[in-house]
Amino acid sequence: MRLSIIVPAYNEAQTIVALLKRIAEHPVAGVSFEVIVIDDGSKDRTVSLLRENPDLYTHLIERPQNGGKGAAVKDGLQKATGDYVLFQDADLEYDPAEYEKLVRPVIGQEADVVIGSRVLAPPFVRVHYFWHLVGNRVLTLFFNLLYNLTFTDIYSCYLLYRRDLLDPSRLRSYGWEQHAEILCTVARSGERIYEVPVSYAGRSYAEGKKIRGWHALTVIWMIFRKRFGLI
Repeated sequence: MRLSIIVPAYNEAQTIVALLKRIAEHPVAGVSFEVIVIDDGSKDRTVSLLRENPDLYTHLIERPQNGGKGAAVKDGLQKATGDYVLFQDADLEYDPAEYEKLVRPVIGQEADVVIGSRVLAPPFVRVHYFWHLVGNRVLTLFFNLLYNLTFTDIYSCYLLYRRDLLDPSRLRSYGWEQHAEILCTVARSGERIYEVPVSYAGRSYAEGKKIRGWHALTVIWMIFRKRFGLI
């Protein structure tokens, strides 16, 4: 099994090398990694650090201007050649040590889609913003109602899916709602869908967290449009 790991990065000089080393330190038996890093026009030392450590990734895509996380993800998906795709944020909120758990339903149950849930009794979760918790639960409930599924955490970064379930050239969004567009697509196309518990060490805004509460509105609108064929 070949796993394409998509790592979008914007101004992540503090964590990008440590993150890539964590990936290298946690191989999974029977799985080869294709690590695709996309720098989205960083203004700090992210690119120079990546150029200094070419052994830590398979491909480096350098975007000349910042286009947002969705633009970086789309570039990475178009480069991917693996049997499966997995998203990995560059900020170490999620730990590559969890890869073995994420891959287990694929190897053992022929899963098409796997989400790493932060609420399925993981070993630890950093206590964080109350309204982020509420927002995620509202989004998850809304998604489950429209798609008749039982996810517990749809906006976890750790989404793994069979690559042939999604044609990246057909993605229409470039903002935070792109994750919802991808999940809507693969959840409707896949037959065997699983969740596994993952730990979470969320950053504060002072530490560089970028998502804001109003992004939830764009996510809800995306879920609705995808469900009823409006996009």
